[in-house]
Amino acid sequence: MINKNELKYIQSFAHKKHWAQESVFIIEGPKMLEEAIKANCVIEKIYATPAWEGKLGNSSGDIEEVDDIMLSRLSHLQTPNQVIALVRKNETNAGIDYSKQLTIVLDGIQDPGNLGTIIRTADWFGLTHILVTEDTASVYNPKVIQSTMGSCFRVSVQEVQIEEIIVKEKLPVIGTLLSGISIYEQKMPSNGFLVIGNESKGIRNPLKTLITHPVSIPKFGGAESLNAAVATGIVLSHWKMS
Repeated sequence: MINKNELKYIQSFAHKKHWAQESVFIIEGPKMLEEAIKANCVIEKIYATPAWEGKLGNSSGDIEEVDDIMLSRLSHLQTPNQVIALVRKNETNAGIDYSKQLTIVLDGIQDPGNLGTIIRTADWFGLTHILVTEDTASVYNPKVIQSTMGSCFRVSVQEVQIEEIIVKEKLPVIGTLLSGISIYEQKMPSNGFLVIGNESKGIRNPLKTLITHPVSIPKFGGAESLNAAVATGIVLSHWKMS
């Protein structure tokens, strides 16, 4: 039986300050839990309705049965989906060899849906690392986690001093700029960094000055701008084929 303190604790994950402070984060739905187990994440607690028929496999986890009413009180979704779990964060300080891959850099991406979609898109194209500025949305925001559809377990997202890393690595830097060369005319480097700017302000000057391969996506219609996540997908698709 869930007590008031436990209920209050789960509900507290709706607030930003808990995303960084806690050692766990929330996932919801059978699909997300299945992905977490596949990724060998440590599942600390599961709250599930009798309708959930999942199995933990080799992962540990305390399972508590709840009814639909309690699940709706615990859930951060408009339509709760059978199961909620607390997953231990898998934070690592292991070094990354940037020379062997393309690393996405997000400069102030603030919309949780955009961040989640970019993580999912990176996973689709086989990328495993994303670097973000401190004002980028938190990867542990429940909206971000859910929108990744499980890709958050395969793609690491790290908040770092991006300019320092780029200067140190001396690798190609692709940046999406309105003044850039069309991606269809630009030969894309196989490694380095791909910088995606803020939804409304674009890439800020400190990072803009470090771009070695400015690219743009040609416009054929009347829209003023492209969604940041959509732009990321277009650039990655061309990068993969070039």
